Amino acid sequence: MFASVLVAGAATGSLPGPDRKTPVGAARPAVPQARSEEIAKAAADAMAAGKSPMEAAERAVSRSGDRWGAVYSPAEYEEFEDALDGAYTGVGLWARREGRGRIEVTRVRTRSPAADAGIRAGDRLRSVDGAKVDGRPVTDVLSLLRGDAKDARAGTAVRLGMERGTRAWDLTLRRARLSTESVTAREHTDGITVITISSFTKGSGDAVRSALRRAPSAAGVVLDLRGNSGGLLTEAVTAASAFLDGGLVATYDVDGDQRALHAAPGGDTARPLVALVDGGTMSAAELLTGALQDRGRAVVVGSRTFGKGSVQMPSRLPDGSVAELTVGRYRTPSGRIVDGRGITPDLEAGSGVLRRAETVLSGLGEP
Repeated sequence: MFASVLVAGAATGSLPGPDRKTPVGAARPAVPQARSEEIAKAAADAMAAGKSPMEAAERAVSRSGDRWGAVYSPAEYEEFEDALDGAYTGVGLWARREGRGRIEVTRVRTRSPAADAGIRAGDRLRSVDGAKVDGRPVTDVLSLLRGDAKDARAGTAVRLGMERGTRAWDLTLRRARLSTESVTAREHTDGITVITISSFTKGSGDAVRSALRRAPSAAGVVLDLRGNSGGLLTEAVTAASAFLDGGLVATYDVDGDQRALHAAPGGDTARPLVALVDGGTMSAAELLTGALQDRGRAVVVGSRTFGKGSVQMPSRLPDGSVAELTVGRYRTPSGRIVDGRGITPDLEAGSGVLRRAETVLSGLGEP
């Protein structure tokens, strides 16, 4: 579930949790009743027999064939909800997996354990607590850094193997409670503004609107969604509203019942826009990409996205653990299915993706 370049902590593409106040405009579909009751009964029966309700629920979810279904312990789900609220326990690293499978640090959060230890962008992460990370999915690297298997809390130690050029070294960091920086903006060459969204946490949609308002008037914008694992669907719709003047963002079904998500009116529809994507762009980030692409609002540059186009809804189990179940899948405005297919960019680009975006923007800016 946690496939993100925000290696210190991230959020998946879910609707609000069972104890969460629903944001204004959020969809709250019901978990398919039969499946939810089956899993809850398996957990309750296990509890009555003195066995682990969580393990019983995990087996039931596995038997259901739900590709994205998952069961979280109370502590894991608390971390998950904190991530959606913009807080997490970790060390403050953003990273990506290169073409050769190596894990490279792309950004270090200021005033974080990683920053205090002198780790910087471009460094290579070789191992976490002795486990080599080359070739592993970013999902696994995230889990190791967070200490998910140990329910690790702030203050717990994690040992990293690092490499910079020809130098290799090991160091031990203490996990800390950090706030996310899910939206950042910087001015690039020729007045271009690059807005990077690492995940859709609470408030990230409004942060995109604010970044757009601060950008130089009529200057091109690069919306960088590479490695964005998704997050709150409502925040992705708010981000879409920054670039669209109302209209359809996506449709989704819940047991055959069709629902729709719409952008708010009044967005900036004139500014040249390029969206950057890659194999780590998933879920709510794919929803945003598909809307901008289908409605002709942005040129999409990069590589095919991950292909997670499903909607999850959590339900609380008798022991306090949470089963998160798939309740439907979404389509782009033109009716494209994303789940298992991903979104194909308008222009393929690898390591020179930002340079390609600059070229595209220069063409879009011509009269």
